[in-house]
Amino acid sequence: MKLQQLRYIVAMMRHDLNVSQTADALFTSQPGVSKQIRLLEDEIGVEIFQRSGKQITNVTPAGERIVEIADAILQQVEDIRTVGREHANPNVGELRIATTHTQARYVLPPVIEKFRERYPHVVLHIHQGTPAQIAELAASGQVDFAIATEGMSLFADLVMLPCFHWYRAILVPVGHPLQKIDALDGLTLEALSTYPLVTYVFGFSGQSKLDDAFKRRGLRPNVVLTASDADVIRTYVRMGLGVGIVAELAVAESAGEGLVALDADQLFEHSTTHIAFRKSAKLRGFMYDFIELFSPHLTQSMVDEASALASTAARQDFFADVKLRTL
Repeated sequence: MKLQQLRYIVAMMRHDLNVSQTADALFTSQPGVSKQIRLLEDEIGVEIFQRSGKQITNVTPAGERIVEIADAILQQVEDIRTVGREHANPNVGELRIATTHTQARYVLPPVIEKFRERYPHVVLHIHQGTPAQIAELAASGQVDFAIATEGMSLFADLVMLPCFHWYRAILVPVGHPLQKIDALDGLTLEALSTYPLVTYVFGFSGQSKLDDAFKRRGLRPNVVLTASDADVIRTYVRMGLGVGIVAELAVAESAGEGLVALDADQLFEHSTTHIAFRKSAKLRGFMYDFIELFSPHLTQSMVDEASALASTAARQDFFADVKLRTL
């Protein structure tokens, strides 16, 4: 049994049993992947994958357990390497982060700048995607940290640590009727619901809380366009397609674009951004420092205490009395 074979079966699961995609991801050939999987199956005496002809169609019950164990073994192998790197070169390595456009564009730049000053020999990799994609990358060990507002609670193997709160803002062209309503009586959801809306794709930046706010008032928002980042939303608001609802931290650049941002703190509940990593992850010193740079209350001791807790509910209780900053 070889580690290479274990990597192949784990990668097959991550790529939905697609041999071609697995081979591409591992920089090898499709026949090579198929051969090594067959050799492993012959050695252990059971089929890991079901086949229809030469096509892999499903994973067997035994295969599910075998892949789970293989994944844990590969993580432990990586932990051994991590310990070695930490002692040999504590300030050298790689840090892989998966996050949304809003976090990458508006929150991470000053954090990355400080981190790079402190660790010039650590190579950073930033992956962008949907919250579900981000969480999957962290849960599978393909990145070290996932940073997002939603979606990560679906992955029980992740340790989620609360970082900060943020609110939304309303973007309208200068002179829009909502600007006048805001100046006179203040914005209401009723007034907002009478206009076409341009906002985040569901699952991005806490949109479920936006939907909940309208539902609690018995209102149905007229969403005409959704996008994954505030830059795109601003573009379509300028075009007159609708009223924008974006993260407040993303509106600073709207000045001078013919747009004005209206306060929506009273309309929508705040959302909370989390940083997450695998429960089994072995964090290096510079990883702890990155977490604290991103969210100053998350010191190494607090991260370790929270990681040792048995459940997400226990971690929520642990942070219940921590006052998070608001961005």
